[in-house]
Amino acid sequence: MREPADRPNVILINCDDLGYGDVGCYGSDINATPALDRLAAEGMRFTDFYMAAPVCSPSRAGMLTGCYPRRIGMDAYGPDRLPVLFPGDAWGLHPDEITVARLLRDQGYATKLVGKWHVGDQPEFLPTRHGFDAFYGLPYSNDMGMQIQWPGYPPLPLIENETILQEQPDQAGLTERYVEQSVRFIREHRDEPFFLYLAHMYVHVPLFVPEHFLKSARNGPYGAAVECIDWAMAVLAHELSRLGLDRNTIVIFTSDNGSNGRDGGSNAPLRGRKATTWEGGQRLPCIVRWPGMVPAGTTCSELTTAMDFLPTLVNLADGQVPDDRILDGRDVGALWRGESGARSPHEAFFYYRRDELEAVRDAEWKLHLTTGELYNLRQDIGETTDVAAANPEVVARLQGLADGAREDLGDHRTGAEGANCRPCGVVADPRPLTEYREDHPYIVAMYDTGGIPRPRAEQVASPGPSFRRPVIGPRRGD
Repeated sequence: MREPADRPNVILINCDDLGYGDVGCYGSDINATPALDRLAAEGMRFTDFYMAAPVCSPSRAGMLTGCYPRRIGMDAYGPDRLPVLFPGDAWGLHPDEITVARLLRDQGYATKLVGKWHVGDQPEFLPTRHGFDAFYGLPYSNDMGMQIQWPGYPPLPLIENETILQEQPDQAGLTERYVEQSVRFIREHRDEPFFLYLAHMYVHVPLFVPEHFLKSARNGPYGAAVECIDWAMAVLAHELSRLGLDRNTIVIFTSDNGSNGRDGGSNAPLRGRKATTWEGGQRLPCIVRWPGMVPAGTTCSELTTAMDFLPTLVNLADGQVPDDRILDGRDVGALWRGESGARSPHEAFFYYRRDELEAVRDAEWKLHLTTGELYNLRQDIGETTDVAAANPEVVARLQGLADGAREDLGDHRTGAEGANCRPCGVVADPRPLTEYREDHPYIVAMYDTGGIPRPRAEQVASPGPSFRRPVIGPRRGD
């Protein structure tokens, strides 16, 4: 058995659209999350943790690479500056970008992604081309399949590595399949370091949830999906304990962006929702558990980000963080270990929505650049009281930080291009991975997503050569 600090195993659990207030240990009194609450009780809960974007494709790209999405061209896609990627799009994470999976694999880790990818569905961009030994899951959001309400999408593909296993899988059974895949991976690699990235389908709509969770939940299908996530955590925790891997394994739990604010989701006490740069769009739950290394039952209120995962985990694995490119993440291992006097390594955090810089914060203050509103996040987490007029020196200082970000990363709103940005990947002849065939034995020929709110116009995608745009309105999927 390895010592706990000797290339610890890593399980990174990333939910889809789970809000700040959706988990018991973050204040929910309607969703039952005993396994996640226990995880927090045995680890560290972060109160000021951010994803690098308020929607999923750029958020996931930033987490995997340790970079602001704007830096790696994964912020606004194509000539229409789309906020997320859609089936058959030409764009994706550039093959030259280095992910945390690749760096851990270089250190002898077995690596696997189970669940949602969503940083490019063309073969050149799949997880197996970006450091993952294996992949089992969906290439993009679960609402991007054939649906009664939004016809025109191709069949939703369930992929193993680079092979399509099934089209239009029964979504109510997918999480159980994901958990089975995760348990198998842990068992197969129990004697070597491993990196498991479990990217849940929930709580992104449409919400197809097993019946027994629907019967027990007090918050409708949304609450049932949250409780299914909690069940998955309980299974993994049980497996780690059964195999004696607890002390050798770092477990990280978070979400890709805030709740949509509908369907039962909550970002309380934060203002705003996913796809916005209010706190509710990017400030997320984050729990880190590592027995004996991360102090149990603690809370960290320092500014941290998902971009920090790459340098922190790679350093813990005795790996080499790339020095041939700019990274935005910082090693926050001292914070994880609860070291006395440890502080956030970030002078500021920049809130980008697509390729536009909309806000900036430091340890205490947040300035909304489009409106000039200033909030003291230590005293006013809900962004309710604008104090810009009373604090002109703070406004000026944060404006200066924003100007530096524009020089570095750019800002479409002001016309700044940014001096240190890299391109996303582009393929010449993109095509959807699947196409509808009348003779195919789909188990669910059309998903029925009745009652789910229609998407916004800004989410319309540019279809691939053989991909028909949905005929009744714009596509959803951020």
